[in-house]
Amino acid sequence: MRKSKAQYFLAAVLVWIVLGAAHLARAASHDLQVYFIDVDGGQSTLFVTPAGKSLLIDTGWAGNNGLDAGRIAAAAKDAGVSKIDYLLFTHYHADHIGGLPELLARMPVGTFIDHGPESPTDPTTKKAYPAYQQLLANGHYGHITPKPGDALPIPGIKAVVISSNGELLNHALPGAGQPNAYCKESETRPEDQTDNARSLGTLFTFGKTRILDLGDLTWDKEMQLMCPVNKIGKVDILVVSHHGLFQSSSPALVDAIAPRIAIMNNGAKKGGSTPTFATIAKAPGLETLWQLHFSEEAGTHNTAAEYVANPTGPDAANYLKLTVSPSGSFKVFNSRTGTTKDYAAR
Repeated sequence: MRKSKAQYFLAAVLVWIVLGAAHLARAASHDLQVYFIDVDGGQSTLFVTPAGKSLLIDTGWAGNNGLDAGRIAAAAKDAGVSKIDYLLFTHYHADHIGGLPELLARMPVGTFIDHGPESPTDPTTKKAYPAYQQLLANGHYGHITPKPGDALPIPGIKAVVISSNGELLNHALPGAGQPNAYCKESETRPEDQTDNARSLGTLFTFGKTRILDLGDLTWDKEMQLMCPVNKIGKVDILVVSHHGLFQSSSPALVDAIAPRIAIMNNGAKKGGSTPTFATIAKAPGLETLWQLHFSEEAGTHNTAAEYVANPTGPDAANYLKLTVSPSGSFKVFNSRTGTTKDYAAR
């Protein structure tokens, strides 16, 4: 039985749709995906490389019936991964390591990355840290304890350690090393004695785009890292240190690296300090500040509503998704609004 012209046309359209979808899938596979997950003022950031490898930075809080772990698992499912290949802990505070047991109940992990042994002092960390050490002792997982300057073995992305266990990068990265004029605008603060100062911080480079995440590295360490010369150079995307709390984000760091966008993983009542907003607002070349939550403390200093994932009211677990092209262009998707903002390559 002969096919009609309409049937041939319909078949051709279907083939075109299938091939087009396949082309789009291949194009998407060349990009880096980064999910900034709402863990209510903790941190949990999921990287998925074009090679399909996943890196999770921190696991948020414990409790709430595994709420944070569930949100991480949902982000991983959206990204198309069923395993966390690398799990990096910036440090051992409960808002960064607490959700580990509940995450392991949902997803397997391949290799852990951390800054090394610690003697935790706060009650919640005292509980979470020994459990983590016991987990490592069973020998079922890979384990990396890098030093500043080391490269992390993550296929598809370059990741250089900037800070770890209180130590800092002791040389300028290629293209950096210029005198830092913003050091004089940053006050000198006492040495921080908490695990925040030991944060494992990393500079990620994908194609032409540089992403800096220093965990909760404190003001005093920022000054040591960035003064008298800028050892990092400029970056495109800054994950705002320490949830936007005033104990971090010195002008010596924020102004010198001149990010195009900043992403703050704050909660409604945790992080998002008013002085930090003031510093970020005047950072040279800043195009957009994105926030996981509206900060109750900051009030009118918050970014524009379209750049906030979770405004005031019940926590809806909205996330921000960064997609980075090798060419240097990138875009941020706000799951609350369903809208995307594009940033052209420079």
